[in-house]
Amino acid sequence: MTQRVALYLQDAHDLRTGLDYVRYAEARGFEAVWQAESRLVRDAIVPMAAYAAVTEKIKVGSGVINNWTRNIGLLAATFLTLDDLAPNRVICGIGAWWDPLARNVGIDRRKPLTAMRETVEVLRRLLNMERVTFHGEFHHVDGIELDVVHGRREPRHVPIMIGATGDKMMELAGEIADGVVLNYCVPPEYNHKALELLEAGARRAGRRLEDIDRPQLVVCSVDADHDRAIDTTRELLTQYLAQQPHIAKASGVSDDVVAQIQSILGWPATKEQIQRAKHLVPEELILRITASGTPDEARAKVQEYCNNGCTCPILYPVGGDVRLLIDTFAPRG
Repeated sequence: MTQRVALYLQDAHDLRTGLDYVRYAEARGFEAVWQAESRLVRDAIVPMAAYAAVTEKIKVGSGVINNWTRNIGLLAATFLTLDDLAPNRVICGIGAWWDPLARNVGIDRRKPLTAMRETVEVLRRLLNMERVTFHGEFHHVDGIELDVVHGRREPRHVPIMIGATGDKMMELAGEIADGVVLNYCVPPEYNHKALELLEAGARRAGRRLEDIDRPQLVVCSVDADHDRAIDTTRELLTQYLAQQPHIAKASGVSDDVVAQIQSILGWPATKEQIQRAKHLVPEELILRITASGTPDEARAKVQEYCNNGCTCPILYPVGGDVRLLIDTFAPRG
């Protein structure tokens, strides 16, 4: 098993319980914890601050925030503040969000590549403690800087990782980002094309593929009972295939299956609707795009992602005993 491993937390746990999980992951040698911010349920920044405050070594990443809803000055100040709390341990994972959620809250995701390029450039310059004037299509700033009076004035080392799914965003990540957060609910062989796109982008910037870190989200359900682990993952996939069509497309799931699930699920989906629709998700799909099953089965599947270009699996425990998952993947030796 790879020696680099990270934990992914979303909203399926009490926040204070999450603090316990993060402390346990740190004690067991995990490299990082990433906090999701996807549906309208849990902000990423508040939990990240809490995780940073109760740990000493583990890195803390946003997995991922979007580049549409935070003013660029506030975004930079937020990550400066997190770095004050946990110097050199904070990672900014940022993505282009997705429809229909963005559209439903009034965000027009036009020219997502241009918007992301501008965001990364201005954010990086601000965190480098530069005074920035920038007039692009999406960001307009005049002579702004992070106005630190009481604290560290030196540039902050906050890696910027793009959460990319589409081809063009993947290529852009290879060109401008410190790394890419590869998506979950995809088969390991999905990474082959992703690596080609990253390398093409890296070449444009005079870099190599090896210069791009490639952590990957992996849905992971670990249980001594294989069938129980599979059923837990089935419920998650039922919801995600309906609500995040970009993931369904990357997973190779047929439009017909997605449409059937969507016809049953509302927005937001209820537990009862998920139970009614979950039979539409076959076990073959679960085994192909997640690491679900017994500890040995889950380890073997995660290793497939690592063998196909993932540099650090970010394990998303969809249910069950989170400490068992952490013990299963804790670095050895």
